[in-house]
Amino acid sequence: MINSLLGGHRCTLLGLKRMLTPDLVKKNEICITEIGSGGGDNLRVIRNWCTRNRIKFSLTGIDINPECIRYAKSLPENTNINFICSDYKEVQFPDKPDIIFSSLFCHHFTDEQLTFMLRWMQRNSESGFFINDLHRHPLAFYSIKFLTQVFARSRLVKNDAPLSVQRGFIRKDWTNIFKMAGISSFQCKWNWPFRWLITSA
Repeated sequence: MINSLLGGHRCTLLGLKRMLTPDLVKKNEICITEIGSGGGDNLRVIRNWCTRNRIKFSLTGIDINPECIRYAKSLPENTNINFICSDYKEVQFPDKPDIIFSSLFCHHFTDEQLTFMLRWMQRNSESGFFINDLHRHPLAFYSIKFLTQVFARSRLVKNDAPLSVQRGFIRKDWTNIFKMAGISSFQCKWNWPFRWLITSA
């Protein structure tokens, strides 16, 4: 619910749309993989959008947490989505996905770990990758603190959401991380409310 209210799914769809070149849309099937997929809510949003737009797709979610994968697999609304329980670094693709993405995943890692992740996503994606993550800003911090107190029932969410914003990024962070990764072809766009959308091809 919080992700929907704060534009997370909208930002994810915007990232997908930016990656969908005319040649990619013409493919028989577009393969999309999310790392850190949790319960699969982003993949459901993508599936529904692709279905409405008559785009054939294959969706895979990867998460290291077995509880998340068990939960994702148990949801009837996650039909037509494949889930893998693994550290993303250990996954070997028989065929590269066209697009790899992450949403609210990167802020859990150090700059060195993110450097590896960017290189991994670039190496393992056929057409490129995109990232949807948080903008570190005082207004975002106090806003999410208020919203989670009002709308969230989980004590964990109320505690973790403001901490996630504190671990978020400013534009300079992304510039430095991509420089460390040796990737020069990327776009970093700010999206309301307090989201970064990074696309690379």
